[in-house]
Amino acid sequence: MPQTIIIMGPAGCGKSSIAKALSTQTGWPMIEADDHHSEANVAKQAAGVPLTDADRAGWVDGLVEAVNGSDAETTLLACSALTPYVQGRLKTEINCAIHWCLLDVSRNTLATRLAARTEHFMPASLLDDQLNALSAPGQAHRIDGEQSIDAICADILRLI
Repeated sequence: MPQTIIIMGPAGCGKSSIAKALSTQTGWPMIEADDHHSEANVAKQAAGVPLTDADRAGWVDGLVEAVNGSDAETTLLACSALTPYVQGRLKTEINCAIHWCLLDVSRNTLATRLAARTEHFMPASLLDDQLNALSAPGQAHRIDGEQSIDAICADILRLI
């Protein structure tokens, strides 16, 4: 049965790095959720304004279309998936089994990582909004996101 592994968590937790590493290790295709944001959403976040679920609607539409359009047996999705709205839509609209993998990272580590990023639209000023919005799905595998990339990937592969 086809499956999607959603690597989730707030900005700076390592979603993209982990999904890329897993893709390299396994050959599974990766979808980067940030690539599906509208220009308006990117501009809003870059200006330090958090997105609402209404802002996220078109973004989720694009993610569902991308995942459902994959013909791979396993697809990786690097996606914050912070809110019940996003999680609910992904759960009900993606046409395969979903494994939620939440990267647990301390606020201090997230802040340090965000402050060091220069090539991303998400400013460090939105960290607390992201943490406040985060609602982990009950079935999420919680992964220590402060481990090495190899250790995180091994944990994910062992859990699924």
